[in-house]
Amino acid sequence: MAVLVVADHDNSAIVPIILNTVTAAAAISGDVHVLVAAEGSAAAAEAAKIAGVSKVLAADSGDYAHQLAENIAPLVVGLAGGYSHILFPSNTSGKNIAPRVAALLDVAQISDILEVVSEDTFVRPIYAGNAMATVQSSDSVKVITVRGTAFAAAEAEGGNAAIDAIDAADNPGLSSFVSAELTKSERPELTAARVIISGGRGLQSGENFEIIEKVADKLGAAVGASRAAVDAGYKPNDYQVGQTGKVVAPELYIAVGISGAIQHLAGMKDSKVIVAINKDEEAPIFTVADYGLVGDLFKIIPELDEELEKQGITPR
Repeated sequence: MAVLVVADHDNSAIVPIILNTVTAAAAISGDVHVLVAAEGSAAAAEAAKIAGVSKVLAADSGDYAHQLAENIAPLVVGLAGGYSHILFPSNTSGKNIAPRVAALLDVAQISDILEVVSEDTFVRPIYAGNAMATVQSSDSVKVITVRGTAFAAAEAEGGNAAIDAIDAADNPGLSSFVSAELTKSERPELTAARVIISGGRGLQSGENFEIIEKVADKLGAAVGASRAAVDAGYKPNDYQVGQTGKVVAPELYIAVGISGAIQHLAGMKDSKVIVAINKDEEAPIFTVADYGLVGDLFKIIPELDEELEKQGITPR
């Protein structure tokens, strides 16, 4: 049977992690469908271009404008009979909708898969990523969230899937959109950035994050933070990298003043190259770092900033 990917979007563009989710779906079946529940058709048209997608189901309704899980779950459940697997990205949206769908279908949810072994067997992390569990499901419909960093992104262009318009499900009236407060930044979003510089408790204050932000702007990098830094009030929650924050896998991850607690390592250890800067040579972060520099970050980071300027690298 076909596999259904439930798309996350902003009504005009598909969220990048959906490309990784499509790759995971293709590893299960060659027949991949994408559900786009939105207001308007722009996101559906974009989904149809994704390589490997054979069909797009477009549900156009104002009820889906803000991706409310209470509204989308009944739509997905109504389609479930035609699919062997239903895949969601392991992001805020997917983690909100998938449990509701699994509960309504009375099946077990398989979370954060890293590998597809077969149609019914998957690998997922446990114990903050310190162990991998291979799980097998006998459920007739398998509800799965996909960790995007574990799968390559499908090509965003090159596909030509048919778009089938479907009716919206009845609004259960369980919730309504009131407002959204979104962080606006000219820097890349954490989960999509090629380069990330994260600060920890070693920065000692929120004001001191400015020294790594200067470097980030020159490198075109996103800025992240450890849970300790967030808990201390240095940065808001949406900066947090880790098991209870955002899981990232950029080409370059620079950890500044971060000791490397298990929860933080679980969120960034799949990065291609990891650079750690810490004055404590015994810090756990050095166990996963490709390059480690033991020293005072308040001396090292300004020196790095100065060297970038000498190389003619200016804020992007």
